[in-house]
Amino acid sequence: MEGVGLSAVPSEVWESTELIKVDLSRNSIQELPVELSSCINLQTLILSRNKITHWPGAILQSLPNLLCMKLDNNPLRQIPPGGFQAAPMLQILDLSGNVASLPEHPAFSSLPHLQELYLRQMQLREVPSEVLSLQQLRILDLSQNSLQLVPVEFKNLASLTELGLSDNNISMLSPELGLLEPSLQALRLDGNPLRSIRRTVLDRGTKVVLQYLKDKIVED
Repeated sequence: MEGVGLSAVPSEVWESTELIKVDLSRNSIQELPVELSSCINLQTLILSRNKITHWPGAILQSLPNLLCMKLDNNPLRQIPPGGFQAAPMLQILDLSGNVASLPEHPAFSSLPHLQELYLRQMQLREVPSEVLSLQQLRILDLSQNSLQLVPVEFKNLASLTELGLSDNNISMLSPELGLLEPSLQALRLDGNPLRSIRRTVLDRGTKVVLQYLKDKIVED
């Protein structure tokens, strides 16, 4: 039911308890109906580009099989400190564009199975520290924020294959980032005022950049 002008979800949608995926993106939905709680087999919930203001924690607790949730580009207010505990099996979470949604110390460690995390356009000034504990994380997108530093601890995210850092305020990269080679396949750095790496190196792509950084560790 993507982009069909809904302000509320028709009750017939929830009559089937066999629902595995629901796509309600690009509508005008402000809150989720309680009937959603009965969809215990739901694995994917896409709510992108709606008018949702509150974190649906109570409903999420009734969806034990939920693996993917996309809440990007909603006017979402701050997520409660323990909000992520409502969906501990999540593998994919997109909160992009929800500027005020993250609490001061977002408890991403409550999502130990997370493989993809999208935090674009959230005016982040630093990487939330608990992101660095997500050992299964494969894709992390932090583009279009206000980041100035890339934490050295990124080197411990051994499963990372894609790291999006485009359009931030990053001027230097820690050489330890090179330790993510060869698992890291895509490192996106365009739109940053980088001074520590020559443009000729950057233009040659992820593999060359990571090798360059790794070589700097040996030099240091």
